[in-house]
Amino acid sequence: MGQKIAIVLFNLGGPDGPDSVRPFLKNLFSDPAIIRVPGPVRWMLARLISTLRAKSARANYAKMGGGSPLVPETLAQAEALEKAVKARPGYENAEVKTFLAMRYWKPFVKDAVAQVRAFNPDETVLLPLYPQFSTTTTDSSLQAWKKAGGGPTKLICCYPDAPGFIEAHAEAVMETWRAGGSPQRVRVLWSAHGLPEKIILDGDPYQKQVEETVAALRPLLPDHFEHAICYQSRVGPVKWIGPATETEIERAGADKIAVIVVPIAFVSEHIETLVELDEEYYEVAHEVGVPLYLRAPALGTRAKFIDELARLTTDLLEGPDPILAARTTGCVVACPACPRAEFGGCAA
Repeated sequence: MGQKIAIVLFNLGGPDGPDSVRPFLKNLFSDPAIIRVPGPVRWMLARLISTLRAKSARANYAKMGGGSPLVPETLAQAEALEKAVKARPGYENAEVKTFLAMRYWKPFVKDAVAQVRAFNPDETVLLPLYPQFSTTTTDSSLQAWKKAGGGPTKLICCYPDAPGFIEAHAEAVMETWRAGGSPQRVRVLWSAHGLPEKIILDGDPYQKQVEETVAALRPLLPDHFEHAICYQSRVGPVKWIGPATETEIERAGADKIAVIVVPIAFVSEHIETLVELDEEYYEVAHEVGVPLYLRAPALGTRAKFIDELARLTTDLLEGPDPILAARTTGCVVACPACPRAEFGGCAA
């Protein structure tokens, strides 16, 4: 295949230095998919929250050199993905180029739109680095793409139980378990970023897809492993989905059982993994008497994960529909924002 292929990687982004922390937070909390109140109220809240949280956020980013490692990690994934797609049969002669489209800081989605337009590809694939679909992530990025004037594209909607994604996580968990001395009493805490409960009640499929991911993973791990799904990064006074990761760590302390914490909805290391999981929750585990606290790494450029993204990309390019939902189960909720709705939803 000798065509030009653009692959646009959607992700949240992160501040690239101390001065960008507050505007990054302001962009995040200005998103109507995140703060679901009328515009003027949302903008006021975004200014207030970003001001109140900027100091502590800067201190946390300082631990990582002053900015988020998410963009550098995504660049490494992009480079690996280009090579993996070109290694697929029939794509050896294709001109494959990846573009980063970050939602809340540079390079923004609008920057990716301009870069793709200049590249002038024959095909453009939108690939969210959010395995589980949510209106707050994939759909928010997709709407930003459309608003910025993004041209005709094909979209990978979600891949919560795609084989390579699942195998890569199982591989990471087992490596972490062995490196920790292979404890016989161990509980895997599948930690995903939380959402306000109202978003889920309004039809967002994220929580169900996180459960699908874990259901696909459990058979690949030893039978004696215990499992618990939990949610981190709660912000604000509203009710969030649970249980909270901190609550599950406290339960493990009461049970005197080792834990392996797995960032099941993050594919790159960033503040929620390197600070929240590695430092804050580690301290909680120590305080409540968890005998061993282990943390599996985010997938990053792990070969099975990148190869799966390449397979999904070429499957989409060769398939009949412009949207691919890489799931082995049917739709579990009627999501009002589902991009595949006009094609009958996900595969049954």
